[in-house]
Amino acid sequence: MDIMLETERLLLRLPRIEDFEGYAELMGDEVAARYIGGHLPRPAAWRKFLQMPGAWALQGFAMFSIVDRASGEWLGQAGPWRPEGWPGNEVGWSLRRSAWSRGYAHEAAVATIDWAFDRLGWQEVIHCIDPDNVPSQKLAERLGSRKLRVGGLPAPFEDVPVDVWGQTREQWRARRP
Repeated sequence: MDIMLETERLLLRLPRIEDFEGYAELMGDEVAARYIGGHLPRPAAWRKFLQMPGAWALQGFAMFSIVDRASGEWLGQAGPWRPEGWPGNEVGWSLRRSAWSRGYAHEAAVATIDWAFDRLGWQEVIHCIDPDNVPSQKLAERLGSRKLRVGGLPAPFEDVPVDVWGQTREQWRARRP
């Protein structure tokens, strides 16, 4: 499987082993990992890193690695995600702190939402966002999503508060040029 999406500044591709260094940095950063399950030591980050390649292999989709086209630097991950027990078809994002506030998450989310609607045939996308995660709420709003409901995640995160944001394929298409 060799799926790649390109945007003006980004290459979105399946995760590779060489992405782990950046991923370990992301998950080891208490601030950057706060809303994505919490920071992890390197061995635990390795196990979590394997989730996306595993989802690609078994489900045919998962989050893409976000790579800066100019430098080749791994910036984070974004894209479709639907683990067992999840409250819907999610398009999510997480980026290393060095990539924050540069529009990369928006650029990657737009490309992967288009891909999820076009290739996966999804009728709705959601974003599970911690009520305190204001930057992700603002990104969801910029994407055209709105808060749909207060939701819950499956174990072991059932006690983590989460707001479910989202929109339908028709709402997304109506906003696209």
